[in-house]
Formats: sequence, C-alpha cells, structure tokens
Amino acid sequence: MTRRMLPAPGIAAALLLLCAAAAPAQARPDALAEFRLGNLERAVEISMGEIGANGRGMDAYVVLCWALIGLGRHEEALRFANTARAINRHDPRVIEILGEVYFFLGNNAQALRYFQHYVTISPEGGRIHLVYYFLGEIFIRTGMFRHADIALTTAVHKRPGNAEWWARLAFARENAGDLLQAVAAYERALALNPRLADARRGLDRARRALAGR
Repeated sequence: MTRRMLPAPGIAAALLLLCAAAAPAQARPDALAEFRLGNLERAVEISMGEIGANGRGMDAYVVLCWALIGLGRHEEALRFANTARAINRHDPRVIEILGEVYFFLGNNAQALRYFQHYVTISPEGGRIHLVYYFLGEIFIRTGMFRHADIALTTAVHKRPGNAEWWARLAFARENAGDLLQAVAAYERALALNPRLADARRGLDRARRALAGR
C-alpha cells in the first residue's frame, strides 16, 4: 500500500493563496446599476450607505436623488439635493435635480430657474433632453404654448423615439393655433405608439378644427 504524499507546509500555504485569488470577489453594491434596473429602493439603500461612509460623495447624492424622485419622495429629494449643492454648487447634475424636484412640487418659477441654469452651464449634458421636456411642460402649464413648442421640438430632436413627447409637442402646437404642425406631430406620436390614446384624441380634435376653418 503506497503512502499518500502530503504537500509541505509552505507549498500548502501557497496553494491556499492561489485558491483564494481564483475565487470570485464579492461584487460591491452599485447604486447606479440598481437605479438603471429600476430597483429604486435598493438604489436608495446603497446610496444612503455610501453617504454614511463618505458624506461628500457627489455621485451617491445624485443617484439617491434620482431614485427618490422616481419613488415620488420629492421633499426628501429636495433635502438631499440642497445638501449636495452645499458641497458643490456647480455640479450640473444637482442643478438639474433641483429643477425636477421643484417641477414635481409645482413650483414652476424655481423649476424654470434651475432648468435654464442647466442649459447655460451644460448645453450638451447627459440630461439635456429631459430638461427641454420639462421646460416644455412648464410652458404648457403657464399657457406659453409657442415657448413650449420650441422646448419640446428640441426635446424630440434629441430623443426622436419618445411617442409621449411628440404628443405633448402636438398639444402645444394645437393650443398655439398651429394645427397643421400639430397634426403632423400627433401622427408621428401614433406612428411610434399606435395605442397612445391622448395622441389619437388630439389628432381627431386637430383635424376637426382644421376642417372647420
């Protein structure tokens, strides 16, 4: 019977180290990845942990605020956005977030102020398409339909596949009295999403108004 040879202690230790190195490392929680997957509560949880560890990490504040807005927790988002702005008042992401928060809180004047500031400092920023959409909605709210047309035209130029935005552009044009262009925008919205009921009603309404001229 042959005796089984055991590795020398030094060799055994080296083998253990090699096995540990080969084992997959535990992935670090990623708040932004969770946000993009739609796991908003998890994104909030991870971001809060990051802020607890480093209270000046701007990325954590940004993702936290985006997730809170997505959850409809706008007052909380406002509080954390203001904290982030006190750390870095020039971060365009935070300025855009403040515009969104004030928009959802119904404060058109403050929302307009922050969105216009974002356009000035970050005209090619990653959320510029959203900023122009929100500007269009503010102008619709305040009855400035030609301004809304300009803003929403820019939004759909940057994101041409968004059917809802085409429908809102059509609505702004309809209310500005530009019925031919409204019909064209409603038709574009329905080409992208034939089930969009608001666009279907708007198209019928705009065509009736044209026929009655």
